[in-house]
Amino acid sequence: MKKIILLLAVVSAFSFASCKKDHTCTCTYVTNPGGSTWTDVTTYTKAKKGDAMSHCLNGTMTDEYFGQTYTTTRTCTLK
Repeated sequence: MKKIILLLAVVSAFSFASCKKDHTCTCTYVTNPGGSTWTDVTTYTKAKKGDAMSHCLNGTMTDEYFGQTYTTTRTCTLK
C-alpha cells in the first residue's frame, strides 16, 4: 500500500512540474502602403510555452508620416 501511495505522489509531482525549453518566435511584418516586408526571430531560452506565447503576439501598428498613414501588421508563430 505504501508503494502505491509513493508512486502516486511521484506521478502527481511530475504532473505539476513545468516543462521549460527553448522556444522560437518568428514574426513577419508587412507595411502598407508600400508593401515593405521583414522578418524578426526571437529565441526564448529555458522558458515555459505560455510565457513565450505571451511575448510572441500578432498585432497591428499605425503611424503617420508627413500626412500619410502607414499600417504595419505583425504575424507571429511560435515553435
